[in-house]
Amino acid sequence: MMTKFLFIVDHFVPFPQSEYGGIWNVIAVDDEECFDLISEADQGLNEQYYNKLRENVSKATACELAGEDLESQIVAEFLT
Repeated sequence: MMTKFLFIVDHFVPFPQSEYGGIWNVIAVDDEECFDLISEADQGLNEQYYNKLRENVSKATACELAGEDLESQIVAEFLT
């Protein structure tokens, strides 16, 4: 069984799409998988902001999850 984590990631959304940003809750094995899931889901994220997203994923709170067969996925997102 592979250990998975719940990542709580601050999300930077540039103006004019948002003035505030948001939060992503993601189940993933590691930072890289978390980044990949968010960047695939957020088609509005410009490449110029990928470094900020990577930084936010690396700083994210990551809680180890108990349970079997947890699917890597975005659990919830709140974007303003």
